[in-house]
Amino acid sequence: MKKKLLSLSMLLMLVFTPHIAHGMHIMEGFLPQKWAIIWAVISLPFIFIGFKNLGKRLKVAQDQKMLLGLVGGFVFVLSALKIPSVTGSCSHPTGVGLGAILFGPTPMAVIGTIVLLFQALLLAHGGLTTLGANVFSMAIVGPFVSYWIYKALKGNDGNSKFAVFLGAALGNLATYVITSIQLAIAFPDPVGGFATSAVKFMSVFALTQIPLAIVEGIITVMVFNLITEYKKEGVLNIEESI
Repeated sequence: MKKKLLSLSMLLMLVFTPHIAHGMHIMEGFLPQKWAIIWAVISLPFIFIGFKNLGKRLKVAQDQKMLLGLVGGFVFVLSALKIPSVTGSCSHPTGVGLGAILFGPTPMAVIGTIVLLFQALLLAHGGLTTLGANVFSMAIVGPFVSYWIYKALKGNDGNSKFAVFLGAALGNLATYVITSIQLAIAFPDPVGGFATSAVKFMSVFALTQIPLAIVEGIITVMVFNLITEYKKEGVLNIEESI
């Protein structure tokens, strides 16, 4: 079982590990200092709760550490695939839907923060000053949207392909709705203000993000189905928790 999960994670890394890219999350130094601090402060409680819930989860089921590592790798490699989009940002898959479905949304605040920190330090994707804003959009809002949609639509067996697909896809899109709002708050349109700026950012993101969200939904379903097969062996318990 462990060898199978390890092989799957290695395969994902080999397939999706990106080449050197120039795209980013909201990039280093792009947000005004005030908003960089505000988003960091807003994100901190979610990260704290995520640490507590993740610790409780692993104490009960230590065998899920490898599955947690797979989820982290999935988020890392998918969110590192960049397509240039709005100035100061980019379009990319997020990968957070899978972890939100398997572990609940709050642990993903921790996993997403770690991923974003490593990308900022090692790949120059995103940045330390914008870490709070990127965490809030990708590691907090995205997972909660994915989790709620999956919970609302899943079948009695907890393995509804449509629920997994829609949860992952809409969690991806929710991340970019929030990113657009964050950018619009920081850079309102000189004439139309916040609303006009938000619509402009969302419109530009939509060109690349909608196709990416669909692709992410399909990939998430494929990986989730593979993990579900391991659950049938009685080795892993993947019931979601908050």
